Amino acid sequence: MGFLASKVEVKTVFSDLLPKNHPYVAVNQKFKSTFGGSNLVTIMVETEKGDIFNENVLSKVQKLTVGLQQVNGIDTYQIISIASKKIKEVRASTEGVETKPIMWPELPKDAEAMAKLRAAVLNNTLVYGPYVSMDLKATLITADFRDGEIDYSKAFSEIMAQVKDATSPGVKIRVVGEPVLYGWVNFYLDETIRIFFAAIASLVIILLLITRTWHGTLLPLLAGSISAIWALGAARLMGFHLDPLVIVVAFLITAQAISNSVQLISRYDDEIVKGAKTSTQAAIASAQNLFKPSMLAIVADAGCVLVVALTPIPMLEKISYIGTVWIFSIIVSALIMTPVMLSWVKPRVHFVHPINIRPILEAILTVCAKVVTTKARFVVLALALFVFVISGWYAFNLKVGDANPGSPILWPNSSYNTDATDINRQFQGSDRMFVVVAGKEKGSLREPEVLSSMTNFQRYMESQPEVGGSISVADILPQVRRALREGNPMYQELGNDTNENAELTYMFVAGSDPGDMDRYQDADAKNGAVTLFFRDHQGETIRTAIARVQDYVKQNPIKHGDYLLAGGLVGVLAAVNEVILAGQIEAIALALLVLVVCCTVCYRSTVAGVFFMIPVMLSNTITFSYMAWAGIGMNINTLPVVALGIGLGVDYTFYIVDGIREELHHSSDVEAAILTSLRSAGRGVLITALTLITSVGLWSFSSVRLQADMGLLIALWLSISAFSALFIMPAIVFVFRPGFIVGNKRHPIERADSALAV
Repeated sequence: MGFLASKVEVKTVFSDLLPKNHPYVAVNQKFKSTFGGSNLVTIMVETEKGDIFNENVLSKVQKLTVGLQQVNGIDTYQIISIASKKIKEVRASTEGVETKPIMWPELPKDAEAMAKLRAAVLNNTLVYGPYVSMDLKATLITADFRDGEIDYSKAFSEIMAQVKDATSPGVKIRVVGEPVLYGWVNFYLDETIRIFFAAIASLVIILLLITRTWHGTLLPLLAGSISAIWALGAARLMGFHLDPLVIVVAFLITAQAISNSVQLISRYDDEIVKGAKTSTQAAIASAQNLFKPSMLAIVADAGCVLVVALTPIPMLEKISYIGTVWIFSIIVSALIMTPVMLSWVKPRVHFVHPINIRPILEAILTVCAKVVTTKARFVVLALALFVFVISGWYAFNLKVGDANPGSPILWPNSSYNTDATDINRQFQGSDRMFVVVAGKEKGSLREPEVLSSMTNFQRYMESQPEVGGSISVADILPQVRRALREGNPMYQELGNDTNENAELTYMFVAGSDPGDMDRYQDADAKNGAVTLFFRDHQGETIRTAIARVQDYVKQNPIKHGDYLLAGGLVGVLAAVNEVILAGQIEAIALALLVLVVCCTVCYRSTVAGVFFMIPVMLSNTITFSYMAWAGIGMNINTLPVVALGIGLGVDYTFYIVDGIREELHHSSDVEAAILTSLRSAGRGVLITALTLITSVGLWSFSSVRLQADMGLLIALWLSISAFSALFIMPAIVFVFRPGFIVGNKRHPIERADSALAV
């Protein structure tokens, strides 16, 4: 497994982010090679002085346009700029109609040629605005990739090398797009790995500080290492890779293995203190006493993660399968391996350093005991109920999809997000969505009804503030018609009939290369695209746009065609958001159901299922409300953490409750049982929580914001889980005395335990 684990690739595959069998994705896949896919890269060249119409700026635009053709996986037919052959102008004179590139193949040679270029740009609405900024200080270069051939790391390094080479004083170059975004993520991979090992190192240091023994430090690390190796080896066997964005999830599952091992070691040390004659006896006792809560925690966690696979997104399915194997491997790495290793440890207590913080832990546990067994417990329960209600109400503000402008994967002040802000400030928007107008027969796009509908649709969509602009074949034909009338703007309108529109189209493409019209319509004029430019891709922006498209289509049907949603990056994100929105409640409900079933079967009581829901519901409402407050959206990257968090919210409670039940086998004093459980199982909970929360905090230093956010979410979940296990749940046991824990007249605890043992 170690050999196989070493062969696992750490990379991002964009196709894994696309939902299966979603109509938007189907439209994107069918038309992406024509109208542009979701891997579009946008480069803005901006001058700090004057305008772009000078040799220094235009030469850089030309150099980048030509250089992009050498980038790995790029579609050379989808590189568009004022220096490319794709952007043209129509000129009409007594000699005829001529369509030629606006600035290709050479730069303007003199001031007169430069003035003509400037005039051509200002008179062409297909260029002035979409590709040259309104203040004439910036221009865009766009390039698309062939999805199946793109290597994000290689493409990113090649693009950034060209950008660096073209950058000079007085000229700024901005770059955005999914290949660049995931290229930045891969760029920070070395840092991510360093943080991962730093977090593991902090685990070792904290465990050594608290336990003061080598077996208390190294055996949990051994358990975590074995689980990680087995899981990654299994991932290789299944043909899966590891996405760098979910490494925090991998760390969390490794921490779960460490947590189970710490509980066993803590119990082992208690058995030695109680007078176990040999290490083997102490190891057997710890394994027997903690097997049930440990196994329950593992099965519940695995079930919650497996539920994620029901979301029809390949990336989430792979994470789910790898995570499930990872969690189940804890049975061997911790529940079996740790007691085996403990059986060889010398029973005498030998501390490896003189620092003793155990009195601090005991003081904390004493506070827990006093709160639980005095009237303060009612204050705790009332406060928990109040927090649950308030956080549950505020959690409804949680947004599905991206909650902020720019990319939530990187920090707002990252170069990528600042570049996106500058491009959106100067242009119509760097994020695109195309809506396909699918005609019913060849030539449908020449019908005046269809073209008029497209024009009205563009105006309707542009009234949404986040939509900066749009473009379609309906914008081209009026430009040609105007040119035929000596540039008179009165004639800038569509043709009067199908034949005239066909002639205008022919004039535009005459003398051009094959494929020049592809981003507007296909060769048969049957299918066309209306491309919308968005200033951001927040979840609310996308949902509003999709709703507006559907509203327009419903109210304005066309005889010769249909509108099809939706392609491009925004179209794909709309599909992802819809799948998550439809599936998040289902996934959470199923995860909770898995937890209830596990608890009900284990304790043979439906009350147990409801009882263990309490810390889960509390941790989830608080965490969701924090996500809403912090602007962290529910998206494809945070969903696995949310599902795993359901299991995290209750793990610690299993150990406390089982400790109470165990003590009640020897005494009927509930208060004494709670105090004993807090001082034994509670110490393991406290050690594990302090260790994991501290180590998870290191992720806040990541340059990848998503990893830092997930680290904070995990730390929050662990904190609430530990607080619930040490304060809230023992208080509930003390006040309400649930029968499956303390027994009742019908089923005394001894009889219930005997039944379970059978």
